[in-house]
Amino acid sequence: MRLFRSTASTTLDPYAADLAAIHPSLRMRVSARAKRLALRLDAKTGLIYLVMPKRASLKSALAFARQYEDWIEKHAAREPDAIPFVDGAVICILGQDRTIRVEHNPDIRRTTITLADQALIVVTNQDDPSLRIARYLKTLARSEITRIAHEKAAVINKPINAISIRDTSTRWGSCSQEGNLSFSWRLILAPLPALDYVVAHEVAHLIHMNHKTRFWALCEKLSADFAGGHGWMKKHGHNLMRYG
Repeated sequence: MRLFRSTASTTLDPYAADLAAIHPSLRMRVSARAKRLALRLDAKTGLIYLVMPKRASLKSALAFARQYEDWIEKHAAREPDAIPFVDGAVICILGQDRTIRVEHNPDIRRTTITLADQALIVVTNQDDPSLRIARYLKTLARSEITRIAHEKAAVINKPINAISIRDTSTRWGSCSQEGNLSFSWRLILAPLPALDYVVAHEVAHLIHMNHKTRFWALCEKLSADFAGGHGWMKKHGHNLMRYG
């Protein structure tokens, strides 16, 4: 399941002025895999990439971008600010908004993190515990996603070979022919129907390694709230890249 494709590419710096004339946030990316011109929003950086197939001409690529100037302006303007893991920040964890509460204690040796009903309580001797908070969330994501994935795999009687949790920028999840599932740890910050949908999506690939009708029917069957989860990821999923 892709967030957007950013395959091996080359940025065309000599044409930065041409791109800036269309919009300051626009960048060029030449892709060996791309089959057509496309615009891709990188939610982590706020930049918009004009993806150009290797055989396309610069002239046609710039013309394509000009055709969608309104889209570029709209999406660049609405790009939200980053949300760092600092005291007072509110983040959604397992479907519940929780406020990060950092308590500094120079006398302790290790940072402890506790998930409460409405807070993530961090007791630490570190000036900046953001990396430890991220590590905690990744561990939590591994535990929850692994549990959900195995429950869904049992429904279809398909084994999972391995599950990995990564900090991906191009996919929320993936499934290999060998039955290896991979997920973005940032899904722990999504509403529960959205997290559940992504896991269902990849588990469904254990049977159908495509996106045809039977795949989507199985994905819907495995999802607790297919419409809600799929809709949220499509509309708001890119915002998960804001965190941390």
